[in-house]
Amino acid sequence: MNRLILRTKARLRDAAKPVAEIAVGALTIALLRTTRFFDPDKTADFFGRVTRFIGRRLREDRIGRENLKAAFPEKSPEEIEAILAGVWDNLGRIGAEFAHLDHIWDYDLDHPEKPSRIEFTPRTKQIFDALRDDGKPAIIFASHLGNWEIPALGAVAHGLDCAILFRRPNIEAADRAIERIRAVKMGTLVPAGREAPLKLAEALQRGQHVAMLVDQYMGNGVEVTFFGRKTRANPTLARLLRQVECPVHGVRIIRLPNHRFRAELSEEVKPARDASGQIDIQGTMQAVTSVVEGWVREYPDQWLWLHRRWR
Repeated sequence: MNRLILRTKARLRDAAKPVAEIAVGALTIALLRTTRFFDPDKTADFFGRVTRFIGRRLREDRIGRENLKAAFPEKSPEEIEAILAGVWDNLGRIGAEFAHLDHIWDYDLDHPEKPSRIEFTPRTKQIFDALRDDGKPAIIFASHLGNWEIPALGAVAHGLDCAILFRRPNIEAADRAIERIRAVKMGTLVPAGREAPLKLAEALQRGQHVAMLVDQYMGNGVEVTFFGRKTRANPTLARLLRQVECPVHGVRIIRLPNHRFRAELSEEVKPARDASGQIDIQGTMQAVTSVVEGWVREYPDQWLWLHRRWR
């Protein structure tokens, strides 16, 4: 009898899953379309407040708190809670901004004196111009800091030929809606999967720039140290370097007051090498992870602490 009940429940879940996915997909499409009708700044403020309220009641809030305590044992409970509130606020703002991706990057190269949401240092512009004009491939990594969707907009807006690795949502209808938005001025999108490393290597061989997020935990990844504790990182970046040696730079978008952002490119991150001179996978990913840790230490309330970082 128990087996029959369990089988029945499983069949009901399987039958209900497509309906649930359709509903979530429709809701995603409706939310994205509706958000575009409203002022992006006011919507970002509203979404930030909503996610701060709802997020503090979700399981992910506990995960984020545990992660923050592990990363910053010296911080008081009040400081941890303030950082966590900022994490939820940032996440809500990203949701609102996503619907307006096609006009968030408004920096005008021909008229740099015009008011803009975006600022960057002369050194970042110098590095960017060199990457764009040297005729060589490069790998550019980012993390879930600030608004991590924006770097691709700046790259395309200023002529940097990019192939961007991204992860599809699990729900097909939501995936189609999100991909339509991402396809606007965001370069060549390469979905994560078995064929992704080959496509990215081919892009590098053609002289393109490959961009990817590198700060997600990966169960079968290489071991690195992050905030003093062992975790596992996706080795794709280092494995690509073994196939096509090229410069590696990090990019981050820092959220500023008054709905503005600062874009920063790092200096070249040198890969680690083994005794034979070959790219060392673990050592290179540790170098990249150390850059990300430095970023997060500066702006902990703008990083996505809501998933398990150490397992």
